[in-house]
Amino acid sequence: MVNSGGVRTEDGEDLLAGYVSGPAAATEATAVALARAGGARAVILVEGVSDQIAVETLAGRRGRDLAAEGVVVLPAGGAHGIGRYLRRFGPAGAGVRLAGLCDAGEAQVVRRALAGLCLERLGFFSCVEDLEDELIRAAGTALVAEVFGAHGDLSAFRTIQRQPAWRGKAEAAQMRRFLGAGSQRKLRYARLLTEAIPLDQIPRPLTAVLNAVDEPGAQVSGAVPGGGGR
Repeated sequence: MVNSGGVRTEDGEDLLAGYVSGPAAATEATAVALARAGGARAVILVEGVSDQIAVETLAGRRGRDLAAEGVVVLPAGGAHGIGRYLRRFGPAGAGVRLAGLCDAGEAQVVRRALAGLCLERLGFFSCVEDLEDELIRAAGTALVAEVFGAHGDLSAFRTIQRQPAWRGKAEAAQMRRFLGAGSQRKLRYARLLTEAIPLDQIPRPLTAVLNAVDEPGAQVSGAVPGGGGR
């Protein structure tokens, strides 16, 4: 991994090492994170495993060791799960520091769980559409295509582009459809695109949610004042 951004050119066995994938990924990933959350200083609530991978990948690029800081990224299995774990870890529960990331379509669910309070004031940030949309817009379609090519997926992507339902659509929308076509692909590219995007162009919600759980007085390598480039 190159901290200044760059295209990884191999899919080593370690690409998704430590992450849960497969049919039961959502529930298993939540269970694994919950086991680590006891005694945590802070918990970042996210909807799914791809969000967890992107947050933890960015933390590594910024020189942060979340485990050493006592920060756990908890994939909640959707926005309704975020509400459940807000109650478990918030002021009425464990009382740990909380932050979170959600899709735009689910922001109202999270807002209701926060009793209608401002999401960002409480450390919760919404993607414009979803994580994949944020990463594609931040990277630009040329870089995304380069990453696809480096991992042997460009031909499969071109096939989707030729399908009648997607022919003539905006390339960014085609890319988002391609990433969502398989859970493993979604997980892989959450990491690969987060690695490839220059730090000053990382989507604002990703940067901001990490900033929300900074240790007091910490100087974080690669942090972008104001929270990211998009």
